[in-house]
Amino acid sequence: MPRPVNPHAHVTRNEAGRLCLATSLPAKWPARADRNLSSVRPSARPFALLVASLLLCFITSFFAGCSHQASRDPSSLTFLIESNPTNLDPRYATDSYSQRIDGLLFSGLVQRDAQMNLHGDLADTWEIPNPLTYVFHLHPGVRFQDGRPLTSADVKSTFDFILSPANRSPKRGAFRLVASIDTPDPVTVIFHLKEPYASFPVNLVRSTTGIVPANAPADFSRHPIGSGPFRFVSQFQDSEVTVERNPEYFGAVPQITRVRFRIVPDAIVRALELRKGSADLELSSLAPDMIPVLAKQSDLSVTEGPGANLTYLGLNLEDPILARREVRQALAYATDREALVRYLLHGQAQIATGVLPPTNWAYESCVTQYKLNVARAGQLLDRAGYPRQQDGVRLHLTLKTSTDEQYRLIGAALQDQWRRVGIDLELRPLEQATLLSDALKGNFQINLLRWVGATSDPDFFEFAFSSKRFPPDGANRGHYRNPRIDALTDQIRTEMAREKRKALCSQAQKILADDLPYLPLWFTDVVSVHRRTLGDPPLSPTADFDFLSTLPAPASVAVNH
Repeated sequence: MPRPVNPHAHVTRNEAGRLCLATSLPAKWPARADRNLSSVRPSARPFALLVASLLLCFITSFFAGCSHQASRDPSSLTFLIESNPTNLDPRYATDSYSQRIDGLLFSGLVQRDAQMNLHGDLADTWEIPNPLTYVFHLHPGVRFQDGRPLTSADVKSTFDFILSPANRSPKRGAFRLVASIDTPDPVTVIFHLKEPYASFPVNLVRSTTGIVPANAPADFSRHPIGSGPFRFVSQFQDSEVTVERNPEYFGAVPQITRVRFRIVPDAIVRALELRKGSADLELSSLAPDMIPVLAKQSDLSVTEGPGANLTYLGLNLEDPILARREVRQALAYATDREALVRYLLHGQAQIATGVLPPTNWAYESCVTQYKLNVARAGQLLDRAGYPRQQDGVRLHLTLKTSTDEQYRLIGAALQDQWRRVGIDLELRPLEQATLLSDALKGNFQINLLRWVGATSDPDFFEFAFSSKRFPPDGANRGHYRNPRIDALTDQIRTEMAREKRKALCSQAQKILADDLPYLPLWFTDVVSVHRRTLGDPPLSPTADFDFLSTLPAPASVAVNH
């Protein structure tokens, strides 16, 4: 159910009588947070946010004085996104935008609904005759967007490519338990596993592993061909990706004829594009301060719902400082997540106690939790051998974040919070592609990242925390090693009985909450600002783009000039 926008945000008028962004926060912070969070206090808002407000005021004033409107194709959408999809070949795609767009271009064997239940996609049905065998029966008559028929040979070819070490697919680790693949006929695919793997079907979801034509060329990522509801038109690096509906789609053909994904890295500019009518929608890409202003505009609407995407601090345990568990726990006690969510995110997130959202069937609530406790953080740092020096500093750490304004504000707030316990935090904003590349290489001390759609299944525990899953065979980027977690994730992977599997997941969550290879921050709500004519888009907790294939074409769309 949609939640109201932040009650502390309102619209005022500037000297010219135009609408202007203003944010009125409570006069006092909670007692535990009001003294040293200058980077997010209302009396000391970051300079960048002030510039954002003034710029939005100016542009709003400019466009408010213009009345000419030029209509454009109402069934074509301009969708604003933050960063460039790095690789649209689904055998390599790991960044969120590549996978979200791939979910439109490609079909997988299965797909998930909003409750994370699995349903058939290319597979009409499937059965598991024994824990080592999965048999999928393909929908007949499916064709790729170039007219070629899609058969079991294409499915086998896709997974054979991923499994070949020579191709260095980052998804190879997810399928390492596949022993062989049989294709007894064009519409039947049989996977034989080396050992039971309860989460195996989850890895076959279309946004994760889309099916590629057999013998795809080496430059396939430049001209991707799938069998999804949309087909690829063009991509211009750091500018835009354009897709159009696939009239031969085997499912319900989208009503939207074309979607242009415009890459606009700056949140202020994205807000202005929506404000002036040159874009139709965005998804969870705006600073919370901007949303109440845009919601006041008569032709815009806001849809909001609970999300499952995890924002977290990744910690490199190869680093001698962060290798000490006391230091990691001290960072958790020094972090006032409630204040960050309330004042920087305007309440548009839920505090995370672990990597699974509370709505997940395997979620465990009885784990160690870390409320702000500066004294406790200091005690732990003393115990770890980092007393305060004469200048008050105990140690120096470096945090890598994206250049996105909201993430930089979060970094600045953490810098201020941690200073209270004697930690000097250096911030290094990086472009998203560089940030992810450094994470995969282990080239970081701490990074601020977000998992999109990955934490919906307990298989994530192994993927992110098993010592067998260092990149490129997994996402244990911080090189966390714990024999107990390795043993538990092996059991979680092979246990087919759901209740027994849930008990194993509970143990793993309790260990991870104590060890803190990650510092979980929050699950961000899914929020979209969009043209009112689009209605109320059915947003997924994972913030994927699948809703575009079921979105009714708007009656009319206009652009202000």
